[in-house]
Amino acid sequence: MSGRRVLRGKAAQLPIGPEARGGPAPARGANRVSRGGAIRSPRAPLGGLGLLRHIGCGQEAPKGSAHAYGAVGAGCVPMDWERRLRARLAARRAPKKSEQELKDEEMELFTKYYMEWKGGKKSDNVSYANIPRFYYRLPAEDEILLQKLREESRAVFLQRKSRELLDNEELQNLWFLLDKHQTSPMIGEEAMINYENFLKVGEKAGPKCKQFFTAKIFAKLLHNDPYGRISIMQFFNYVMRKVWLHQTRIGLSLYDVAGQGYLRESDLENYILELIPTLPQLDGLEKSFYSFYVCTAVRKFFFFLDPLRTGKIKIQDILACSFLDDLLELRDEELSKESQETNWFSAPSALRVYGQYLNLDKDHNGMLSKEELSRYGTGTLTNIFLDRVFQECLTYDGEMDYKTYLDFVLALENRKEPAALQYIFKLLDIENKGHLNVFSLNYFFRAIQEQMKIHGQEPVSFQDVKDEIFDMVKPKDPYKISLQDLINSSQGDTVTSILIDLNGFWTYENREVLVASDNDNAADVDDT
Repeated sequence: MSGRRVLRGKAAQLPIGPEARGGPAPARGANRVSRGGAIRSPRAPLGGLGLLRHIGCGQEAPKGSAHAYGAVGAGCVPMDWERRLRARLAARRAPKKSEQELKDEEMELFTKYYMEWKGGKKSDNVSYANIPRFYYRLPAEDEILLQKLREESRAVFLQRKSRELLDNEELQNLWFLLDKHQTSPMIGEEAMINYENFLKVGEKAGPKCKQFFTAKIFAKLLHNDPYGRISIMQFFNYVMRKVWLHQTRIGLSLYDVAGQGYLRESDLENYILELIPTLPQLDGLEKSFYSFYVCTAVRKFFFFLDPLRTGKIKIQDILACSFLDDLLELRDEELSKESQETNWFSAPSALRVYGQYLNLDKDHNGMLSKEELSRYGTGTLTNIFLDRVFQECLTYDGEMDYKTYLDFVLALENRKEPAALQYIFKLLDIENKGHLNVFSLNYFFRAIQEQMKIHGQEPVSFQDVKDEIFDMVKPKDPYKISLQDLINSSQGDTVTSILIDLNGFWTYENREVLVASDNDNAADVDDT
């Protein structure tokens, strides 16, 4: 009776009979009443589930059954009670979900209903599962086997890439084929080749050369030739340059411990240290000086190629700049003295910089104090500027080591370069606002005025100097100068010299006299 009473309450809400569904009455014998008044379908399981199936279908119940008591009008919609009950029972039997699983399910349902609400159907192609893997975890320090496997696989890969490059014999064969297929007439002594012969050489040169014999490369080297030809020498130099770049990239990649396309400071130090024996111009260096030479060479790479001081530089950036060319220029045994003096990586240059450092170090403790650094160059750097150097740069107990000194020298010797201007600008920006205002300029120029008084010169008005600086730079904002303004003006070296160095200010102030003197000297040379 209890089950019957429950069903009466539920059945009161459901449409019963053909009138409710608008259909014909069921055939006699289609349903039968079991003990207790429940309706059984011939194809349905016994019990309340079969009963509810018939209730949901709206079939007519026998008189006196639970259906008869709960029959209502035709206003209700039939519902699939069997499916709902099965889902309910399955949910009760299922193990309790964790909090994370519930959150994931909630997010999945939210995404589903949100996409339906937006009217878009989620495509199978746009899925996290279809995004290719782009992150590979590097082996930890204690994962020795994985580290060895990674090193070996990278070595095999680089060896395969190296074998794909042209060797000396193949380059000589390429030159022979180009010379054999040159197209007349010659322009002076320069041999030329047209596109037809260019393709013939490409077919005979072999598979390694195929990448160089394309229409794109031919068009790139084509310059105003009336016969539509290119220079054989220019093309061969192009091939040589490409081969050299690939060889150098492979060589640098061997020192890329992480295998992610960049070199750390220690990686580049190892590369240059092993390169020294192959450079004849460095044969005279003592082995005890090697560590100082390597430090001197590496600092130039990192000063200019790592302005954010991340401690690593891309191999592509190393190949794109001219520093590696300057370093490998030392292979030339007949390199002129003038070239060596202007080459930062040459032995005379490295010895000059290191010698200056030793001369400044009066107490011979291997470090430079502010007083010792004040004698750098002509000894005319202002005290305020030197104070800022020791405030902003890395020091040890208030003294500067050789590596920090190298950054200082590179900045002052290359004031036209953006990296050097960035270094000096940081020192001039005393308020750390990213720009120089009138207060900053006056703060540094007062030290110049004080030095002029010490040397018996009449100080120059700051207002005049300030106006000249703003006229030279022409900043976007008329009241402040940014680093980019200095770089864009091409006057950054002059402006910084005026503010930090008495000798630099004197040179600027007497520029007209110096130009006239240079012209007179040039005229005297012409007369002789």
